[in-house]
Amino acid sequence: SLVSIYNFMTKKRFIIFTEIYMKKIRIIFLVISFVSCNVKSQSNNKHGKEYIVAKSENEWKSELSKMSYYVLREAGTERAFTGVLNYNKNEGLYVCAGCKAPLYESKYKYESGSGWPSFDRGIEENLEYDVDYKIGYPRSELKCNKCGGHLGHMFNDGPKNTTGQRHCINSAALIFIPSIE
Repeated sequence: SLVSIYNFMTKKRFIIFTEIYMKKIRIIFLVISFVSCNVKSQSNNKHGKEYIVAKSENEWKSELSKMSYYVLREAGTERAFTGVLNYNKNEGLYVCAGCKAPLYESKYKYESGSGWPSFDRGIEENLEYDVDYKIGYPRSELKCNKCGGHLGHMFNDGPKNTTGQRHCINSAALIFIPSIE
């Protein structure tokens, strides 16, 4: 019948129309995917902030170990319980592995059981707080305020008798300087 031929042609046009636009959408999606893969998801300078210590990526790579570069410059995370500073109980100062800015005093370090060095507070003027969505939900990211290096994250599950905060910091982001006494 004429109605069934009309319905068939209408469906055919709809299918052809859909296929044409789906091809265009796929091409756009591929272009966006390609471009976004070439952009770092977590740049240390995502807000355009200029840091006191600024170096080229080649300079950072030549000065830092592979793990320190991965953590500080690419916002990576070392595996839990692998960092040597997690087990450090000595008195002293923890400084940024990238620029040597003082970040944490040993008297505020505590055993959190998380697998990373944990502090209930830091040297505020050298810390920068940001929001990190890297794993799908917002976390408080901690960065060095002098070079922009990623340090770790802050959580509100620290010691209740002090600040209630846990600064969960990668060992690779720190250098320990023992007290001289």
